[in-house]
Amino acid sequence: MAGNTFGSLFKLTSFGESHGKGIGGIIEGVRPGLLLDMDFIQRELDRRRPGQSKITTPRDEKDQVEFLSGVFDGRTTGTPLAFAIWNKDQKSGDYDNLKNLYRPSHADYTYDAKYGIRDHRGGGRASARETIARVVAGAVAKLMLRETGLEVTAFVSQVGEIELPAIPSDLSSIESTPVRCPDQKIAQQMIEYIDNIREEKDSVGGVVSCIIKNVPAGLGDPVFDKLHAKLGQAMLSINAVKGFEYGMGFQAASMRGSQHNDEFINENGQIKAKTNRSGGIQGGISNGEDIIFRVAFKPVATILKDQNTVDKSGNEVVMKARGRHDPCVVPRAVPIVEAMAAMVLADAWLMNKTYK
Repeated sequence: MAGNTFGSLFKLTSFGESHGKGIGGIIEGVRPGLLLDMDFIQRELDRRRPGQSKITTPRDEKDQVEFLSGVFDGRTTGTPLAFAIWNKDQKSGDYDNLKNLYRPSHADYTYDAKYGIRDHRGGGRASARETIARVVAGAVAKLMLRETGLEVTAFVSQVGEIELPAIPSDLSSIESTPVRCPDQKIAQQMIEYIDNIREEKDSVGGVVSCIIKNVPAGLGDPVFDKLHAKLGQAMLSINAVKGFEYGMGFQAASMRGSQHNDEFINENGQIKAKTNRSGGIQGGISNGEDIIFRVAFKPVATILKDQNTVDKSGNEVVMKARGRHDPCVVPRAVPIVEAMAAMVLADAWLMNKTYK
């Protein structure tokens, strides 16, 4: 199975399945001597873990990370960081009735078509539980980025048709509600809506927005390694992601050049963009403005309503799903989006150092 490694210089190779013994990975590219703040890394994992509130899956996993190599006296040694998070609360029996069925909009059929074998328990490697490794690596990347001043902040900006009208200037209250929306009034509407969806045994999608502040001009590479292309690959690799846009995104298609262009100005001797419709990236390289992008998530595929499908023999059947599932994935996706963005920026930062 290919596709388990992400990054060029800051690199994560992950392993593990939803109902296997655990999830883990190997991180390369971390400088020696970096203080590995375990409390911070665990807090990042706690933001992603299941069982946080009534609007998330009730699976009870503490998701405590154990580093196996690359650390001595609390600091990184420069050698590969190997880590594992052991699964504790699998209920594989919930999936016995799905062993020979292809769940709608899941990877069941495509994995069988490609490999001729699949782990039906919770989706195996296709499960969103795989993203734990990303959050660990992203937390380490954030620790590296602290030294550069870069700040990566994501939040829920839309659930179903409930949407923030604009990016709030104050993002300090993101973690104060289980839905991770910085507008308290809209957050409550989102929570009530998700709870109603859960009671109806259905699911709903949404959007996670992300802002990266204090980005210097010059990060990213042209042609095939554009910074926004790397971010796009990172975000589209996350489970359930269906869309990525930065800056004005698809709105730019209906604009004129005179409406979309970011004019440059001299502000106290520093070249700056007067506006930021480009989302902080031009020509695939950061221009010094905030990097702003949005990630669209589909509704969770597993719902507790009866659905029509086929089994391995092609017989049409009615599927009755069981198990514990999120009615809306976006609140738990916030730290995953941040983690992938942090890895991209850490990688770009290290790439830039090779030029100087």
